[in-house]
Amino acid sequence: MKADALDLPAIAVFIAFFALVTVLGFIASRWKAGDLLHLHEWGLGGRRFGVAVSWFLIGGDFYTAYTVIAVPALVYSVGAYGFFALPFTIIVYPFIFLVMPKLWTACHRGAHVTAADFVQSVYGGRWFVAAIAATGIIATMPYIALQLVGMQVVIQSLGIHGELPLIAAFLILAAYTYTSGLRAPAMIAFVKDIMIYIVVIVTVAVIPVKLGGYGAVFEAADRAFSLKGGTTGIILHPSQFSAYATLALGSALAAFMYPHTMTGVLSANSADTVKKNAVFLPAYTLLLGLIALLGLMAIAAGIQPEASSDVVPALIRRLFPSWFLGFSAAAIAISALVPAAVMSIGAANLFTRNLYKPFVSQRVTPAHETKNAKLASLLVKFGALTFIIFLPTEYAIDLQLLGGIWILQIFPAIVFTLYTRRLKLPALFTGWFAGIVSGTALSAAQGLKPVYTLNFGGAHYPIYIGLIALLMNIAITFALSVALPSNLLKKRNNETIRFPFSVGGTK
Repeated sequence: MKADALDLPAIAVFIAFFALVTVLGFIASRWKAGDLLHLHEWGLGGRRFGVAVSWFLIGGDFYTAYTVIAVPALVYSVGAYGFFALPFTIIVYPFIFLVMPKLWTACHRGAHVTAADFVQSVYGGRWFVAAIAATGIIATMPYIALQLVGMQVVIQSLGIHGELPLIAAFLILAAYTYTSGLRAPAMIAFVKDIMIYIVVIVTVAVIPVKLGGYGAVFEAADRAFSLKGGTTGIILHPSQFSAYATLALGSALAAFMYPHTMTGVLSANSADTVKKNAVFLPAYTLLLGLIALLGLMAIAAGIQPEASSDVVPALIRRLFPSWFLGFSAAAIAISALVPAAVMSIGAANLFTRNLYKPFVSQRVTPAHETKNAKLASLLVKFGALTFIIFLPTEYAIDLQLLGGIWILQIFPAIVFTLYTRRLKLPALFTGWFAGIVSGTALSAAQGLKPVYTLNFGGAHYPIYIGLIALLMNIAITFALSVALPSNLLKKRNNETIRFPFSVGGTK
């Protein structure tokens, strides 16, 4: 069958599973019923998700459709370097275990819906909090666009072209997210994760058998990379060590600063639930490692797609029957719906709590606040859809790289504040600004690439730009916090307000 021919059996299976999750999305509003006119109910599921639900939800919005598409594509293109996603996920779980329960407790105690709410409760003011919120929203937009790119890739693998199917899927996503809030992706995440596990287990068991075993797969991949030359290969090249390590570390520190992962954490019913999830979530790392191997299998199978993003659908289309292609495409498309929904909800929470409320209407009612969040979630999704329809896909990919650099710059304000009240607001604001500017400038100078090469004594060390900018941010923040006086006074409306930065709290 030609790649561009309509695969009717696959399409039928795809539509059946897509219809299933659509129904689940709408009935989710009745699950763990609460007053959806309150933002903590609509945007955080009432903070009532237990260990099982949180495990599926956090895993669902952490391991996205573009993960299933992009990781094998990167391995297919550059080999071992693409496996940096594995140590990244290994690093992130101890971070979750140590930091996120503490953040959950602080946010639960203060009834905070966003991490920016927590920062505002400690330091007061609104401009730095607005900067944190804007950083989260802007960094999330291309991330949502990439989920839709992943969905577009698998829809095209069924022989369906054009933008109408993607627009239809977007409208369905927007409708049940608006209606059910976070409960929709939480319920759909159960179906999504089960389907993805089935796809991965079947593919990594069956494909090597058809290709002569894993030995043959690695030999074929090694031979192909040898012909390419350069630093590609199934073994990491020494010149890639520093880039590999810093990308893993920087990505791990950034991962749970994004609004969608933060929303997943804050929706848990207790700090203990967050800890237990940090223990069980590594099961997804095993899944990710198996997914990455699909890139090597595609090389061994002789797959030569027009774009590397097409690798996984093309591999499944060649080696499996149509019904399994439809099932796999549905699993990947649903893997786009869950994180896209949570991302739009997380961005909407930031908008209504930390931008609209302090700058437009401080006396907004709970119902009005929730309505604003619903509308904001629609606008965020619409912006992401417009992005991939009217701009080349590579812009979303390039901006997503910048998104990781930007989101890292809110790390000191959120994480360090959990452990010390000695940081000062002007210092944090200056550090954030320096990190954003330096990270953006370095990335732009590299053509929006994530790595910058540092030279020491004739040796060259490629380093993740996000980590360079974060280190600058931290250095400035701590230096200014030491240099500035312990108590700062600010005049506003003829009133003197004291911000006791050295001891925390606001007065």
